Amino acid sequence: MTSDTHFRLAAVQAAAVPFDRDASLEKACRLIGEAGAMGATIAAFGETWLPGYPFFCHAPTGPSTFRAMAEYLDNAVEIPSPTTDRLCAAAEAAGLDVVIGVAERDAVTKGTVYCTLLFIGREGRLLGRHRKLKPTFNERSVWADGDAAGLRVHERPYGRISGLNCWEHNTMLPGYALAAQGTQIHVAAWPGREPAVAPPSPTPLWPRQLLLSRAFASQAGCYVIAVGGMRSHEITPERYRELSTIEYGGDSVIIDPRGEVIAGPAQGETILIADGSREAVLAAKALCDIGGHYSRPDLLRLIVDRNPQERVIDCGFAGRVTPEMWE
Repeated sequence: MTSDTHFRLAAVQAAAVPFDRDASLEKACRLIGEAGAMGATIAAFGETWLPGYPFFCHAPTGPSTFRAMAEYLDNAVEIPSPTTDRLCAAAEAAGLDVVIGVAERDAVTKGTVYCTLLFIGREGRLLGRHRKLKPTFNERSVWADGDAAGLRVHERPYGRISGLNCWEHNTMLPGYALAAQGTQIHVAAWPGREPAVAPPSPTPLWPRQLLLSRAFASQAGCYVIAVGGMRSHEITPERYRELSTIEYGGDSVIIDPRGEVIAGPAQGETILIADGSREAVLAAKALCDIGGHYSRPDLLRLIVDRNPQERVIDCGFAGRVTPEMWE
């Protein structure tokens, strides 16, 4: 009989408090506690859940857009910081791992934001972070490009966990990098289900959250917590209501290693739960391990540069400069 491990997966589908890092943090900690009380092994939140998705990037640019961008930057999260300390303490108190999307502020320049997935262990410590490699379309006016320093899986007692943001699942190579590292439980973080039609495009967009998440589960042979955020015009602060052109309805699902939906789609604010097993992961990978026996490294290989993309490298002399040094 296969030596087995069972775990419980949780998708935390809820709305953040727009432009309010502290209030969103309080809500996140409460929801982490609730997921822990439900017996979750790992709980996942949506893309940049803290302090919320930058909806204003999809509106026509005007004076209020720049005010929103400044306020968003002011409420972004530095890593590490008292905010991440609180999240770590909440994970430890609840006894579960947490993967949460944050708008990460660059600790050096203080003027740049990344779309980041933060991985937190039940021991109350940061496991790692992954910055979205390429923001999508209008998001590029708010978020900077990330790097591959955090494009890795994290070994946990119950399995290997990983995560990507939204349309990173559409670019294939980041997903392959994680599959080749043997991911077993993957978080697909989304802002939430897109509307059936996103004006002015006549092309329906909404299936991609579900279809790309299911495809990743099948290709990588892993569980996927496809967690969508929520936001509505109603919760948008009045000062930015004119910029609220799109709403997100969640529709989170949990998918097994065959690509089948085993929980959801979730409606409204809720914590979606599903149970998983190591045996199901092993069965899927035995059939198709795209980073192992179902690959052809003699023909196709992926090169990943994990070096942080440093903008300034200080090679200067640390001591006092004297005239004699120039002679």
